[in-house]
Amino acid sequence: MVRSGRFLSPRFDHAEPQRKRFVVPAFFGLILTAAALALTISLSQPAQALPSFARQTGQPCGTCHTDFPGLTPYGRLFKLNGYTTGGGKFRTTLFPSQDNATNALAAYAKKFGTGSDAATATQSGTSNIWVPPISMMAIVGYTHTQVSQPFSSPFKPNDNVVVAPLSFFYGGAITDHIGAFAQVTYNNAAFGGSDPNNFPNSNGFNPDPCANCEWSWDNTDIRYANIGRLGNMDVIYGITANNNPTVQDPWNTTPAWGFPYAGSTIAPGPFAGTLIDGTYAARVGGVGGYVFINNLVYLELTGYRTLDWNSLHKLGVDPAGAAPFQSVAPYWRVAIEPHWGNHWLEFGAFGMSASVHPFTGATDINGFTINQTFPQTDRFTDVAFDSQYQYQGPNYWITLRGTYIHEKQKLDASFNNGLSSNPTNTLNTLKAYGSFAYGNDNRIVLSGQYFDTWGSSDPTLYAALNSCQPPDTTCNPNSNGYIAEIAYIPFSSSSAPVWPWANVRVALQYTYYNKFDGTTLNAHNNNTLFLHAWFAM
Repeated sequence: MVRSGRFLSPRFDHAEPQRKRFVVPAFFGLILTAAALALTISLSQPAQALPSFARQTGQPCGTCHTDFPGLTPYGRLFKLNGYTTGGGKFRTTLFPSQDNATNALAAYAKKFGTGSDAATATQSGTSNIWVPPISMMAIVGYTHTQVSQPFSSPFKPNDNVVVAPLSFFYGGAITDHIGAFAQVTYNNAAFGGSDPNNFPNSNGFNPDPCANCEWSWDNTDIRYANIGRLGNMDVIYGITANNNPTVQDPWNTTPAWGFPYAGSTIAPGPFAGTLIDGTYAARVGGVGGYVFINNLVYLELTGYRTLDWNSLHKLGVDPAGAAPFQSVAPYWRVAIEPHWGNHWLEFGAFGMSASVHPFTGATDINGFTINQTFPQTDRFTDVAFDSQYQYQGPNYWITLRGTYIHEKQKLDASFNNGLSSNPTNTLNTLKAYGSFAYGNDNRIVLSGQYFDTWGSSDPTLYAALNSCQPPDTTCNPNSNGYIAEIAYIPFSSSSAPVWPWANVRVALQYTYYNKFDGTTLNAHNNNTLFLHAWFAM
């Protein structure tokens, strides 16, 4: 898919067809080796983090998060239990039932969570006051790119301070068995979105009515969850209704909640991305079911449909940003997470397949894109493999992750209508991540990630990229590089001064490109320094 659009926190990328070496087995072997090594060492020795979740559970942020929003085992169980686990000093739901199901879910989470004594299992001592689970988040960030960017209006070409995104959430229980994570977001105007130089064919007039859309709905996941027995095995089972494939996943190896957790909304980014990696975030609605068997095996199947043109407009999302599905697009997920002592090792797979009708590119008399698609379809099939290892030390967490996504593109519509040079293409992405979170309070988190995108050459599909400009004629979407970040979280395992009403995370992030949009020429010009403070209250 061709990637476009903005970066809402934690991950909200929009994209549209597309993508070297098969290095995946070696990398996942490295994760297994690291897990075994960490076990040997240990034997020789003696949520998006929302304040509303903290109020509901009575837990400090560090119970559920190694970093924001990286989840601990307890945090994953809180999500699987439908965001309904109680334990705080306030009543969990407005109209609690008599069976006190939230206590049962809290007891289950404590039984299989981090083992922390802080994980209170019941709501004894809870007051009769119900506090709506409302929170907000704002990121104030300074962005510097190695070379100033052209066509930047309404921003400066470089060294911008921007408050974006600003989000409001409903995060917590609705009933004893139904909970939600629902987000609406305000973003500043798109970088270059009002620069007349970007629209030479429209006399400097922006033909995109949604280029400067600011309020929009964002990641949303509404769940029903319950617990039962299958023979001698405990089972969590539930239903998820969400608007972004993988936003419902409890592991941070899938795209919606992957690293980096926050990024500059105005920095340049690679052109190509897979369908499953944010292309249809907030453009679809889906309903599915999941089970987590014996705290070991996770299975999920969800079906998605794209929202109609008018609905997307009303929700603040550019309806022309991604082509509509022909019918229901299935998403599947399987994961296994054995654990021993303070070690957790997940390995799994996920995927999605969709037939889409590409837009013709037609406009009305004012230059606005109209809702017109080709009758033929392109088919995108994504298959991904992921793994995560976590170790909890006395006052630190080690996390290693790897994710590989392979996308096969059957471009019947695009090829027959002159939008691509090839009838089929492939696109691959690989991410390898490691982090060390040290300290309970005054936590320092050191994170690093290698990323690589590679795929088929296509002179038509990638005609606008630097790799397709003479003397370079490779016309491929390949990009790779590194992201390094140091973050400081003052309150993680104990209560902040205004806990459970607020918290903060301050981070310095640097993105380095070896290759950008198919070429090493001037790739470093896109290197980005992002200093930001993440406030939640």
